[in-house]
Amino acid sequence: MTASRLLAAAAARGWTLGVAESLTGGLVTASLVSVPGASRVVRGGVVAYATDLKAGLLGVDADLLAERGAVDEAVAAQMAAGVRVATGADVGLATTGVAGPEPQDGQAPGVVFVAVSTPVASEVHRLDLDGDRSQVIGDAARGVLELALLLVSEPSGENHDSDPTMFPEVTDK
Repeated sequence: MTASRLLAAAAARGWTLGVAESLTGGLVTASLVSVPGASRVVRGGVVAYATDLKAGLLGVDADLLAERGAVDEAVAAQMAAGVRVATGADVGLATTGVAGPEPQDGQAPGVVFVAVSTPVASEVHRLDLDGDRSQVIGDAARGVLELALLLVSEPSGENHDSDPTMFPEVTDK
């Protein structure tokens, strides 16, 4: 449901989406492209699971990664901005964090940062998630989709240019 609503809101603004994923490993992009008509809005996704790929593919500052590690608020923000450039999208979504079971970069399992960068606003949220590895990954994917929907939706809640049948509601996985 969130994916289809996000796609409809982005389409109403004439915006496209790009996704940068680390711990979610492509789940966010898969959730978006499972919606019929997603190709009108989704430009692409980058799974930058390894830390060096965050710098090489997404333009995350290598010194920042060396100093703080990949699980960091500023890294998430740079991933979201970087995927906009890498994919030519208007809006960038990003996920980074620790799915577990072991800590990473000094962060406990369940610590996740989700970020969204749009032409008018950017936000990063820290999520402290419970559950096993698959639950943390699923909740992180939902978290970034919800944040993106919040930032992409028009403040009035009205999407005058959208066609409500363009992205029928489907159940997110």
